[in-house]
Amino acid sequence: MKAALATIAVLVLALGLTSEAVQVEENGLSFSLEGVKRLQELTEGGVATAQQNPRFRGNTMSLCADPMLPQEFLSLCKQRGGSASLSRLAMVPMDVCEICAFAACTGC
Repeated sequence: MKAALATIAVLVLALGLTSEAVQVEENGLSFSLEGVKRLQELTEGGVATAQQNPRFRGNTMSLCADPMLPQEFLSLCKQRGGSASLSRLAMVPMDVCEICAFAACTGC
C-alpha cells in the first residue's frame, strides 16, 4: 500500500513539473520560460528596452557578468553571436509565449 502511494505521489509530482515546462528556443538552444522572464527583468523592461536601445548588444557583457543572470544563459554568453541571441530573447513577447502562440515557445 505504501509503495503504491509513493509511486502515485512521484507520478503526480513528475506530471506537475513537466506540465509547466514551457521552453523558449533560440539558435538551437532551449531556455525555460522563467529564465527568459528573469532575463527580461534584468534588461529593465524587456521588449521596450531591447527595441529602443541599440546599445543593448554592447551591454550584454555586463549582463553576462550579472550574478542574477540565470545559469542557463552562461553558455550563451560564451558563444559567438550570443549577444544577438540574448537581445532576441529579451524581445520575446511573454503574453503570447505563455499561451504558446509564439513560434519560439514549445512545451505547452
